[in-house]
Amino acid sequence: MSHMPANSSGQQVEPHGFWQKSTPLKGQSGLRALNERRILTLIRQHQELPKARIANETGLSAQAATVIINKLEEDGLLLRGEPQRGKRGQPTVPFSLKADGAFGVGIKIGRRSIQITLIDFCGRVRSSLREQWDYPAVDAMIRFAEKGIRAMLSTLGDGEKLRVSGVGVAMPFEIWRWSEQAGAPEEALSEWQDFDVPAAIQKITDLPVYLCNDDTAACAAELWFGEHRDLNDYLYCFVGTFIGGGMVLNRQLHTGRHGNAGAVGSLPYPGSLAGGQLLDVASIYLLEKTLKEAGQDTAFLHGRQQVWPEDVPGISEWLDSVATGIVHSAMSAHAFLDLDAVIIEGALPDNIKAELLSRCGHLLQSADFRGLSSLTLRGGSVGADAQSFGSANLPLLAQYSL
Repeated sequence: MSHMPANSSGQQVEPHGFWQKSTPLKGQSGLRALNERRILTLIRQHQELPKARIANETGLSAQAATVIINKLEEDGLLLRGEPQRGKRGQPTVPFSLKADGAFGVGIKIGRRSIQITLIDFCGRVRSSLREQWDYPAVDAMIRFAEKGIRAMLSTLGDGEKLRVSGVGVAMPFEIWRWSEQAGAPEEALSEWQDFDVPAAIQKITDLPVYLCNDDTAACAAELWFGEHRDLNDYLYCFVGTFIGGGMVLNRQLHTGRHGNAGAVGSLPYPGSLAGGQLLDVASIYLLEKTLKEAGQDTAFLHGRQQVWPEDVPGISEWLDSVATGIVHSAMSAHAFLDLDAVIIEGALPDNIKAELLSRCGHLLQSADFRGLSSLTLRGGSVGADAQSFGSANLPLLAQYSL
């Protein structure tokens, strides 16, 4: 789900940092900052590139590209590779991102857990800390954030601490609206309505703080660090406690005017335009509810197990419901946007995700594609921790990417 947060008067407000509109760059220093971001973004997409290719892709002159690349190398953001000799001419030198050139800390506030993660400039997880909770609580979040940020920074050397770009926060917007579905006391979740999360985190740290919807953050992590680099346009679906998603168009994260683009959980479910949404039939909380009614332990649904128990009651019916909802969403998005693919990720073990993909693929085979091109289904490559990973990526996106 992607919903704009509200202030104490109930008016919608732009979330801090990540959604703020950019200020136009002016002057040569601003232009260089933009070109630095262009080059870093390009290298991030391709993993490594020589100067000539960078100049060609960005439209910069060879001299201008060289000056910027040398500056980025001097600043410790780029790593010069070994010369590669071809059949003719001078050897080419590839440049890649330097892993310890920058770091990002992320806090993922979920409905069943809270997690803090430290990643480096290349997207490698350096450290992570996670706690389960029955429902999101403001006081518990503040205590965990203070402890977690301190723990993450303690793993870095003095020089590395200076390269931490900020703290990203990924959470469901309007979290207070879902007390019944989350099985949480309404009064506990209502505390979030007037609570300024970035401001509270800012009291804990001097680092910049960025806020983003949890599923949008997961989509951004897939875009920047995932394996599907051949795709330009896709819908991203994340099956979590509530199903949500994100949108990538022309290899750029598309958030929409209010940050709601790709909010698949809010789509009407087939035959249910009068109030029923996809999240009401395709979320993990529904499987949890079924298991609790059957007297089954549900802890495995929100833990970090690589596999779920065999013969989970009601799982086949739940998977059918999720698959039907995702395919309906996929066809709708494809009709409007002519997508390359739909990527399916979730807080799911690999075998359950594979089974979900299989059922979606089966439904897609029988779908009516008249007037539409074919559509590919792919599994997400970042994994079940994509939301937490994406939260740590927010400061890196804000400071070093387009």
